[in-house]
Amino acid sequence: MQSFFAIRHSSFVIDMNSIVLLSGGMDSTLTAMIARRDSERISALHLNYRHRTERRELKAFEDVCTALDISDRLVVDIEFLRAIGGSSLTDETIEVTKANLEASDIPSSYVPFRNGNFLAVATSWAEAIRADALYIGAVEEDSSGYPDCRRSFFDAFERAIAMGTKPETSIRIVTPIIHLRKSEIVRESIRLGAPIGKTWSCYQSEDAACGVCDSCALRLRSFVEAGIADPIPYKVRPNYG
Repeated sequence: MQSFFAIRHSSFVIDMNSIVLLSGGMDSTLTAMIARRDSERISALHLNYRHRTERRELKAFEDVCTALDISDRLVVDIEFLRAIGGSSLTDETIEVTKANLEASDIPSSYVPFRNGNFLAVATSWAEAIRADALYIGAVEEDSSGYPDCRRSFFDAFERAIAMGTKPETSIRIVTPIIHLRKSEIVRESIRLGAPIGKTWSCYQSEDAACGVCDSCALRLRSFVEAGIADPIPYKVRPNYG
């Protein structure tokens, strides 16, 4: 049986010029590998928005780009997201929500319309360098908490791009892992040789991952379900299996 990624690969044009939104996390790193495979040219975009783990995520971005041999990199500061606030990632007076993998409400870590802002910056760069596609590592497993991680959101944004760019501009938003479970992302990352040990997911710690925020919990559970040990350091490793 063909893998998910082999099936996806068969539909792409190999001379595509792509931009990947790369946070330095596990999902965006696997997405970067897929974008690199499916594109003749690839550029990586990283957004700093004065969030709690900004320095550590920037290091992960640089480390992943080096490991994947992506030399065309752009780091953009959008610190207005911190000024706007409304999220525990940008406002240190708001406590980062402790992990609750059964919760269905929007957690405190949600940054208002973050992906919309990220995609706006990416679209501007894409139009400037004549890129054909924006790759983003959104996963709908997260969508109960993050409304801007749903494919329906990206479809709507794609229509906005078509309306708001030059007539000759054509930019697709590619979400190759959006329907995968986190454990499947771990397995595919290992299978494809992704530099998973260089990635960072924690919402509140920059030395060793906290192990208790939502992002750490999702990551730890995915490794347990995949039957693989997570190589990054943790302060505590609760059993989310």
